[in-house]
Amino acid sequence: MDLGIQGKRALVCGASAGLGFACAQALVQAGAHVVIVARTEGPLVDAAERLNATGPGRADWVTADVTTDVGRARIFTQHPDFDIVVTNAGGPPPGDFRQWNRDTWHAAIDANMLAPIELIKATVDGMMARGWGRIVNITSSAVKSPVDGLGLSTGARSGLTGFVSGLARTTVAKGVTINNILPGTFDTARLAGNFVAQAQREGKSVEDVKAARLAKHPAHRFGQPSELGHTCAFLCSAHAGYINGQNLLLDGGSFTGVF
Repeated sequence: MDLGIQGKRALVCGASAGLGFACAQALVQAGAHVVIVARTEGPLVDAAERLNATGPGRADWVTADVTTDVGRARIFTQHPDFDIVVTNAGGPPPGDFRQWNRDTWHAAIDANMLAPIELIKATVDGMMARGWGRIVNITSSAVKSPVDGLGLSTGARSGLTGFVSGLARTTVAKGVTINNILPGTFDTARLAGNFVAQAQREGKSVEDVKAARLAKHPAHRFGQPSELGHTCAFLCSAHAGYINGQNLLLDGGSFTGVF
């Protein structure tokens, strides 16, 4: 399918690996000019080289911490306008809320709520003035199905979800849609690291921990990053102009509710 976004300018955050890279790759394959952002230069440069080998679009890179004013300014100084913005950040660490102080909460909110809002604020008016735009936030399935111990992530991302729900209704008449993708368990380096940590805590092998998780999963497999990437690209496409203010759950059916 021709997504109708060839030549569109896209910003993808957290794009040196994992789900962010998969989103950038799908957009490049659709012909978009993608600017990828992450905090560490080496993996980011490598990611850009891999993306440029896939075409037909192209990828540039900017090393920046999008949670800071300086980092965001670095992006927009080099690339002032975007037609597509994909916000994405790793979740804060799990734990017991009794051990979290204000600084812990502020760090989670900065990364998973305020940084995406600042990126939206910097781009959405230009999109509306041009009459077209797509904003997709990669959040978490925990927003819809909270998990004990992930309160930092759920709290911050639920705040972003509520904000987007209101804003999206004011932008769509000008051709700008805003949606969220809620990933479940995807086969990424982050998930592998979580399995290692869990195995160490429980005195089990990584293989046993992984097998136990798969046994409970209705699909008996984890999602592939490319599956989320292509979903993201469709939401950014010319065909998705009537999908707006939605929270799209990608979890292989793990959530057992009806709605």
